[in-house]
This record gives sequence, structure tokens and C-alpha cells, in this order.
Amino acid sequence: MRFRHAVVTGGAGFLGSHLCTALLDRGAAVTCIDDMCTADPANIAHLRDRPGFTVRHADVVQPFDVGSPVDLVLHFASPASPADYLRLPIHTLETGSLGTRNALVLAREHGARFVLASTSEVYGDPRQHPQSETYWGHVNPVGPRSVYDEAKRFGEALTTAEAEANGTDTGIVRLFNTYGPRMRGHDGRAVPTFIRQALAGEPLTVTGDGRQTRSLTYVDDTVRGVLAMAESDLRGPVNIGNPVEITMGDLARLVIRLTGSDSTVRFIERPTDDPTVRCPDITLARGKLQWEPEVPAEEGLARTIAWYREPVTSRAA
Repeated sequence: MRFRHAVVTGGAGFLGSHLCTALLDRGAAVTCIDDMCTADPANIAHLRDRPGFTVRHADVVQPFDVGSPVDLVLHFASPASPADYLRLPIHTLETGSLGTRNALVLAREHGARFVLASTSEVYGDPRQHPQSETYWGHVNPVGPRSVYDEAKRFGEALTTAEAEANGTDTGIVRLFNTYGPRMRGHDGRAVPTFIRQALAGEPLTVTGDGRQTRSLTYVDDTVRGVLAMAESDLRGPVNIGNPVEITMGDLARLVIRLTGSDSTVRFIERPTDDPTVRCPDITLARGKLQWEPEVPAEEGLARTIAWYREPVTSRAA
């Protein structure tokens, strides 16, 4: 790891907390910046006494600095689950626009490498399958999901403009359906929802006919991909995701089997603009970053289920 001091915005969130841990393990000092609007302080409880780790309670929508030299900025602040961005639509848009600008200014002023966490949601309900980085997407700009989709699309445009106009060292990763320990059970995404329901013996609520697909990427794989991008000189965007698709119906049945639950599957109304398919073309990541996912869905889900079964007081890194 070539970085001495990394700033992780959204560092107390699900994915951000895993990034903070990985950076510390690689020898970097880490400043976690989070306003805690969707994060759980328990995500970083195991890091608070580690040398080099600092937490700042701040909203990236407001300009910020950290008072010491920085050589990496990972901009991961954003409500990311449907339950959150539908509840916080304006804040989601501001985090993707003003927050991205402020994080870019920090990187520019310190001469730091900057990596933006974008999302496969920029592809919308895609007409290209699998999705390559050259695909422009099929997004409804005024639908309920637009507050998240367009925030990320704007963030990509702003990041690209910053690199062109000011020479800032930037990179963009498009993340696909990351899952794993520390996801909140009620955040509205399929994996934590299904696990929570199965462990409670409730019906698993599959939307539509269950044939829509997602590409599940275990959090450890995503972290490796993000850090590989950080250590590269690529601008991107680069897809970081698992090219193995699974239908939502099959995912529900797999969770039932792995939990040993007696739950059944119940089909409910499909949300507006819910993507029909989602699968990354990772040719670029394989070729330029020497990255590809290593954790199969069954193994990653088993690890995640084990975490949900742990007593809350015993959960750690």
C-alpha cells in the first residue's frame, strides 16, 4: 500500500467501514468522515482504539478539511439503499453533487488520488447486457430511483470534469450489488431483507415474478477492487462486480436453504423502474487491475448469515 493517509467519506457505513479496516491493515492512517445519517457507529467500534484511525462527525455537503496531509480520498458517502435514498432524496442528491465537489477539492488541494464510488445504477434498466463501461445507460431522470441514479451520474461527470480542468488524479468505480456483514437488515436491499426474513421464519418477499437478475459481489472482493483502482492511475469508470448473475427468486431459495429456514417465498409488487437485469462486463478490471471476484455467492452468503446470527455485542471486524 503506497498511501500514508487516506480519507474515507461515508467511512462508518457498510462498505466504508470495511474500506477503513482494509486501509489500516495495509499500514495507512485513516480519517473516517461521516454524518451518521444512515451509518451505524457499531460498524467502526472495533477501529476506534487502533493507532492511526480518526473519526470526524461531518456532513460532506459542507466544505471540510482534515488538518494534515492526505494522499488518498475515497468518496463513499451517500445513502445507498432504497429505504434511505427514498427517505432522504434531497440529501442524496446533495451528497452526490456538493459532497463530491467538496471531496474533490480536498483531493486537489492535497495532491491526493481520488476515487469515486459510483454504481451499476448509472446503467438504469439496461438495454445492453452485460453492461460495459462504454454503455451510457437507460435511466428515468424523474422516477423515484432518480435521486440516487442521477446523483451518481452527476458525480461521475463532475469527477471527470475535475480531472480534465484541474489535473486532479481521479478514478471512478462502478460497484455492483455489494453485500456482506454490517448491512442493516431493514435497508431495503435484497440480501439483508431475505436473510432477516429467513432467520425470523417470515416469508421472503420477492418482487415481481422473481426473474429479474442481480450480480452479487461479496464485500471483501469489492474492497480489493476499490483498492486496486486506488493504486492504479486509471480514470475509469471501471466496473467492479461479479459477472455471475442470479435471479431474485433463486436468491431467495438459496437463502432459505443456507439458513435452514422453514420460510416460504411470497411475491409482491415490483418497484417502479426496478432493473430487469444487472451484470457487469469486467474485461477492463481483469485486464488493467488484475482483479476479479473470488468469493462465490454461496460462500459469501454463508459468511453474511453467520454474522447476522452473532449476538450484537460480539460483532467485530
